[in-house]
Amino acid sequence: MAIGLAISFFFIYLALPGLHVAEVTAALRTANYWWILPGVAVFFVGLWFRTWRWHYMLQHIKPVPVPRLFPLVCIGYFGNNIYPFRAGEFIRSYVLKRQEDISFTSSITTALIERIFDGLVMLLFVFIALPFAPSIPLLYRRIVAVLTLLLFAATAVFMWMAARPARVERFYAWFADRLLPARFRPKVDMLYARFMDGIESLSSGRAVLMIFGTSVIIWLLETVKYWFVMHAFDFSVSFLVLMLMNGLVNLATTLPSAPGYIGTFDTPGIETLAAFGVNRNIAASYTFTLHLALWLPVTLLGGYFFWRHQLHWDDFQRAQAAVAEAEGTDATEPIYRVETRTPDTTPTGINPND
Repeated sequence: MAIGLAISFFFIYLALPGLHVAEVTAALRTANYWWILPGVAVFFVGLWFRTWRWHYMLQHIKPVPVPRLFPLVCIGYFGNNIYPFRAGEFIRSYVLKRQEDISFTSSITTALIERIFDGLVMLLFVFIALPFAPSIPLLYRRIVAVLTLLLFAATAVFMWMAARPARVERFYAWFADRLLPARFRPKVDMLYARFMDGIESLSSGRAVLMIFGTSVIIWLLETVKYWFVMHAFDFSVSFLVLMLMNGLVNLATTLPSAPGYIGTFDTPGIETLAAFGVNRNIAASYTFTLHLALWLPVTLLGGYFFWRHQLHWDDFQRAQAAVAEAEGTDATEPIYRVETRTPDTTPTGINPND
């Protein structure tokens, strides 16, 4: 948490030079906020596509209808926007386990795959638009370069594991036979099996294309929201520039930060627009408004579904306790270390023919 706060303060510090509160306030006062409404509508269309993508990734485990998953996706956003460490991914997986009896570990694995594909689309947006950018600060170029290597490496590893499960299983068995104590072996075996269940959605080229294509649609729709909100302010840039902004701000929000991505969203957005000649004060007023328009509606809806599912604030820790009790792990261990948990069934080992 302290690291996230420090990074948020650092990004805010980077944004402050050149900003004048009076001019930012004036731009906010004269904005035409009616443009936010179609932007919010488009965002929720994108949220439906995001829900469908999760449905598609889970269907080999259990076919869950999109309307049953949509509230869980909103609850996930609510958790991510209110709590640090992307806690929403854990609470939606907890609710999915409680509601549909889908393994916590398998669900978390699909969430990780979602983040990887989201990152790849962000990189695609950046690479499409970056050649047209007059000057993007070196810090952001370095972040893009590092994330490019990490995301492509993670994608390659996951796709290889999904395409070669027998080879992965042999490697795992060799590793486990030599290094795992016998008393931990059944739990780790089951964790491995559930993890492989989660990445099975990448086992075919068609599935990868479906997930990637849906991810492109999701983020193009979010860029359309950027475009609508832009019309509330006295500036104009091309859709390509907004794609670049979308890519950079969302890559930056993968860094640890305060809840709601404070600073890590705003500073890259301001700098991107300023690089294309937009007045920094207008760019700041637009970015702050856009951030709030992205954050508030889905947080309110997610909070409503949180209440409708009879969840409570301490369910973020109850999720930990319930999974720990069902899966036989230490309930005092932080929920964010979900990888140490095992499913709630009796261990049966690994089937070499799977």
